[in-house]
Amino acid sequence: MPGGMNDILTRSHVVASIVRWFDSEAALEALREKESTGTDWPRIVPFIALHAGCLGVIWVGWSPVAVGVALFLYVVRMFAITGFYHRYFSHRSFKVNRFWQFLFAVLGNASAQRGPLWWAGHHRHHHRYADQEEDIHSPSQKGFLYSHMLWLTTQKNFPTRTEYVRDWAPFPELRWLNRFDSLVPILLALSLYVLGDLLAVHVPHLGTTGPQMLIWGFFISTTVLFHGTCTINSLDHMFGTRRYNTPDTSRNNALLALITLGEGWHNNHHHYAVCARQGFFWWEIDITYYLLRLLSRLGIVQSMRPLPESARAANRIS
Repeated sequence: MPGGMNDILTRSHVVASIVRWFDSEAALEALREKESTGTDWPRIVPFIALHAGCLGVIWVGWSPVAVGVALFLYVVRMFAITGFYHRYFSHRSFKVNRFWQFLFAVLGNASAQRGPLWWAGHHRHHHRYADQEEDIHSPSQKGFLYSHMLWLTTQKNFPTRTEYVRDWAPFPELRWLNRFDSLVPILLALSLYVLGDLLAVHVPHLGTTGPQMLIWGFFISTTVLFHGTCTINSLDHMFGTRRYNTPDTSRNNALLALITLGEGWHNNHHHYAVCARQGFFWWEIDITYYLLRLLSRLGIVQSMRPLPESARAANRIS
């Protein structure tokens, strides 16, 4: 009897995990109660498939158009993550109206890094407990690999930390996007396949196809984007310089700043997190901030929170 009951529970868990590929809140209370820190293998099959899909390049080859689309989608979606998932939804460092809020939430969701409320909730938790025992992606607590990606694979970290994002809960469109967070990435993948097929038929001299555009535009671009984003959790708490005496291990790293459009100035950010810019000095390249300035000139972004001179000078190590 106990063995039979365990089999039923195991099958139930597998089914629930598969349903959560499409509805992240399916059987949510059971998931919260379990709070397991182990890897949920059925749940992370799409994550594994994302990485495995990159191997398709062996069969589809490459073309300048497919690689160009991959680079374009990397930059656009990285900006949506850094500018909006991070600086807007997590830190409210500027304002936009509801239309642009949802549009950039969709672009951020297209990165396949879950929904905006899930992302912001976990990031706010990180700032509250940075590099303490409760920090779920601290390399000083858990080591590099766990801080970089393995924390994402555990049952405990799949639910949205709703207690940290009550300010966004009144927006039903954000809650919907957060719940069905796989829909936009799936639509993006299908659109890229169709685009490649259309180009193959109507502009064959470009040398691309549906499968090639899918592999480069979605699988490769999204995988590189994911690991680029995660370097801030892991490598930017391990390598770089410290300008400010913050109570954590955050570093400034110029190379990571280029990869992530400005997020690599991480010690600056932990020193004064609500600022719209993270490159505090003119030589610290912060592409996300430059793009936010452009959107401000276009009237899309308002009320960007500045860096006070008192904050720039305070708590300096050197």
